Amino acid sequence: MSARALLVDRSRAGTAERLARSAAAAEGAHTATARIPGWLREHRRRAGAVVRKIPFAELDAWSFAAGTGNLHHRSGRFFTVEGLDVTVDGAGWQQPIIVQPEIGILGILAKEFDGVLHFLMQAKMEPGNPNLVQLSPTVQATRSNYTKAHGGAEVKYLEHFLDPAAGRVLTDVLQSEHGAWFYRKRNRNMIVEVDGDVAADDAFRWLTLGQILELLGQDNVVNMDARTVLASAPAPADGTRAMSCDGELLAWFTGERARYDVRARRVPLAGIEGWRRGAREIGRPDGRFFQVVAVSVEGAGREVAGWSQPLIEPVERGVVGFAYRVFEGVGHVLVHARPEGGFLDTVELAPTVQCVPSNHAPPAGGPRPPFLDAFLAARPGRVRYSAVHSEEGGRFLNAESRYLIVETDEATTPARPPRGYQWVTPGQLNWLAGHSRYVNVQARTLLAVLGTVTAGR
Repeated sequence: MSARALLVDRSRAGTAERLARSAAAAEGAHTATARIPGWLREHRRRAGAVVRKIPFAELDAWSFAAGTGNLHHRSGRFFTVEGLDVTVDGAGWQQPIIVQPEIGILGILAKEFDGVLHFLMQAKMEPGNPNLVQLSPTVQATRSNYTKAHGGAEVKYLEHFLDPAAGRVLTDVLQSEHGAWFYRKRNRNMIVEVDGDVAADDAFRWLTLGQILELLGQDNVVNMDARTVLASAPAPADGTRAMSCDGELLAWFTGERARYDVRARRVPLAGIEGWRRGAREIGRPDGRFFQVVAVSVEGAGREVAGWSQPLIEPVERGVVGFAYRVFEGVGHVLVHARPEGGFLDTVELAPTVQCVPSNHAPPAGGPRPPFLDAFLAARPGRVRYSAVHSEEGGRFLNAESRYLIVETDEATTPARPPRGYQWVTPGQLNWLAGHSRYVNVQARTLLAVLGTVTAGR
């Protein structure tokens, strides 16, 4: 066999350009974009799902372990709620944390129709979603789900992601989840292209990337798992000039990871400092941050019809935003090398601002996050993007943030930012998101829309 037959193109040339053509397609071959919100509402109506908070004592198959007080499922699967002791550069705290060591699959099937890539998206119910049903990936499953630890039905289309050899893998990368609420949680983010016929039932629709991007401009339509998968896909290069060359950017990020001393260890949930357990929640006496609650779910239209489980519920809506500036004709966003106790590495790249403002209110809130006021006081003409998105509804209850991209200036966000911050182009951020655990889940949500927003769409 000749050497030529053995070798392939390292760059997979054309993938980013095909994705860009799909992003430019405002309508698809099957379903009009304007019909998707109504389709999601109809799925919610037909399912008739009811989610209600319950006392911990009413949880089915969940209980607090003797001795540790950890909240666990009797099967030993799914996840546990434990305590975490965290120290960052000498400053420490304790908190509840979700421990789910198994790696889940977040996968989207892609197929060309009329020469344009379409993506198979699902109307999926999650108990923590504010509106219950949102647009999700083709497959969104933990290992416990797809090995049927719950005794439920098969996960549709799973075979395309467990054995993608028959298709063409457009992206496949392990990404972290929320480092403030998960302990070292990772998911496999995948887009797999298929050529053959794929039957889509009424819970699935083929959409172009352009249609999905338009829906990302609406509140609580596209779920977190879909956003992170799309952000991990390659984008066309956005030029050759930036505030830092790629090598310098990577060296800065590596230096940020090295300079933090982050120590996190799992401890028993019972007796963690600053938290108390009641009949219906585990929370703080000062009402800050979040609480652990229990819910029952009925009529879900999922692999099983009903269940109960713990969820983390934040105290209120957060603010997540990128500052955006143009330097010598080239757009940049301001990233923050942010440590979180649940990260596998010390820091990941986060948006400029990522917080719940009330958690930093005086007298007990500590220092106000840098640049927060630039987002809270932004004039409408400066706001390039604004939408409310909820976080992963299978583990978090009503966990919403307003996601923003705000055009700033030298007075609010200087060209030479403080330590821990760096200006990057959207292309550089996309390049970094192709690596595991470089770009955090909140920044990936904004990255999913960043190219179209900064291009003026």
